[in-house]
Amino acid sequence: MNHIQETAQNLRNEMKKVIAGQENVIDQMLIALFAGGHVLLQGVPGVAKTLSAKTLAHLIKSSFKRIQFTPDLMPSDIVGTRVFDLSKSQFYTQKGPIFANIILADEINRAPAKTQSALLEVMEERQVTIEGETFVFQEPFMILATQNPIEFEGTYGLPEAQLDRFMLKILIDYPKDEDELTVLKRYNEGFNASKFTHLSQLEPLLEPEQVLAIRKEIQQIKVEEGILKYINRIVRNTRENENLFMGSSPRGAIALLLTSKTYAAMQGRDYVTPDDIKQMALPVLRHRIILRPEAEIDGLKPDDVLQEMIQHIEVPR
Repeated sequence: MNHIQETAQNLRNEMKKVIAGQENVIDQMLIALFAGGHVLLQGVPGVAKTLSAKTLAHLIKSSFKRIQFTPDLMPSDIVGTRVFDLSKSQFYTQKGPIFANIILADEINRAPAKTQSALLEVMEERQVTIEGETFVFQEPFMILATQNPIEFEGTYGLPEAQLDRFMLKILIDYPKDEDELTVLKRYNEGFNASKFTHLSQLEPLLEPEQVLAIRKEIQQIKVEEGILKYINRIVRNTRENENLFMGSSPRGAIALLLTSKTYAAMQGRDYVTPDDIKQMALPVLRHRIILRPEAEIDGLKPDDVLQEMIQHIEVPR
């Protein structure tokens, strides 16, 4: 698995040429890419969410589309629709912006439930149906959705069924002092993230087929039965915890397994350890649980409950 570790490191190095800091965010985006999952990015505006997605797409030679979610956005604005061609007197399919490898669904919670539901088939089955005709997406296919953690006016909460389809929820905080200073220095020297002129200076490292090959290799990572039981105990404990109204689904357990295997491969190992599970538990489970009102009143957050819960679960030897 050393070449997967090397590939991941090369991708990190290229992304760091334009993304100052945010190492944890970059790592988790790469994990989702190699594990074949989607990502929910939560952070305040201006912390390089769009820049990260666009750069990642460039580095794996994949198409990129950005969709700005708004209250008046319709499902057909995302997936496409049938249009009548007057010159030929026939209908044809006008594909929407969802037809790309890497999709940035910006401020996804600003669109109503009807529009958000247009992504359910896309995210789970990697296909879309337009007027009875089914289109299968070309892999790798990955949705990076963003939402603001503070501003809730004019937003619509994501339904649990859709949240569950995101493999990871990544929390993006403000950059560290030295990282923000690096950003200022780069802009002072002429860097402009909004124009994406930097992409011509970055060397694409992977073909889409190579990403798919890495995914197949990751499937071969060894997982002992004790590790599988450990994952099972963690997920089942979320359903029994006194601070939680709702626990994780079985899809969460599968996501924890796949991301832990990917994390292990990116560390150069061909086996999963309990520490790999602990590393991935928070980003995999934090959006799949719902706190009880009493826990929220006490100031608890999903990560607090998960961390305390995992500390009390016996680690396999």
